[in-house]
Amino acid sequence: MKPNALKTILATSALAFFGATPLTSLAQVVTVDGSSTVYPITEGIAEDFQKANKGYKVTVGVSGTGGGFKKFCRGETDISDASRPITAKEMEACKAAGVEYFELPVAFDALTVVINPKNTWLKQATVAELKAVWEPASQGKVLRWNQVNPAWPNEPMKLFGPGADSGTFEYFTEAIVGKPKSSRGDFTASEDDNVLVQGVAGDVNAMGYFGYAYYAENTNRLKALPIIAAPGKPAVSPSAVAVENGSYQPLSRPIFIYVKAASMAKPEVKKFVEFYMEHGAKMANEVKYVGLPASVYKSNLKHLTDGKKGTVFGGKNEVGVSILELVNREAKN
Repeated sequence: MKPNALKTILATSALAFFGATPLTSLAQVVTVDGSSTVYPITEGIAEDFQKANKGYKVTVGVSGTGGGFKKFCRGETDISDASRPITAKEMEACKAAGVEYFELPVAFDALTVVINPKNTWLKQATVAELKAVWEPASQGKVLRWNQVNPAWPNEPMKLFGPGADSGTFEYFTEAIVGKPKSSRGDFTASEDDNVLVQGVAGDVNAMGYFGYAYYAENTNRLKALPIIAAPGKPAVSPSAVAVENGSYQPLSRPIFIYVKAASMAKPEVKKFVEFYMEHGAKMANEVKYVGLPASVYKSNLKHLTDGKKGTVFGGKNEVGVSILELVNREAKN
């Protein structure tokens, strides 16, 4: 046993013996769960917040956007990380449980399709080709790359993607296939994006997709696939510039945190959310997402002060929302 671990056990035992409580149990706790895409921002903010505010603890879980909303709408968490807007069904679940919330956009993501760096033949892909790869009709039938494009090799297709509770899964299927959660099922699915990274990095015939931050962390192990949004359009690679100028379509999207209104009465939650809005843009850029204009974070804080609860998305996903559109929408509400 390591000396430090032994000291901790002895100290805890001594406290228990003399009727005291370990200091960690006195910490004011903020509970967060949800999207693996938003996780790098929230986790980074949580670490900085805890360093700056002794006695506060922030726990950040990763059960996917859908999984996070299930917990959130049951009142189990203070904040839900989400890589897509709350759905009508989730809104109903929250309403039934008496959970009111604030919707706070925190960054933009370039949802990234990745391949193995040793793949020399796949230079770019159209939305139509990606649909042919991922649509439900391809399950058990489209198993080799040349079945999608005759110019591609007669090699087995290995696919990796987020699980059904993932907001990234919902957004990608709507943007590429045309309907949320409409996907072939014969691929390796995981809510842990690092599992997907490893899968694609380990097979020359692999393809996967997830938030840009996980690609940016692994550029030596993965290659981002440029996307052609429509016939006649140029192939565009994911990047901050392409997100900012609106050219990376249809896979550019806003990402959010949802804050339980009742939790804002807790000083630790209020303080954490204010800290998040103050440092969110810097952290988003640090983990390779695109921070939003300062006006959006100020608007978020004003919504909290003014008690403007609910969503500006009406319970449905919207493909192709630009940063400018989001700024204008937030300013009006």
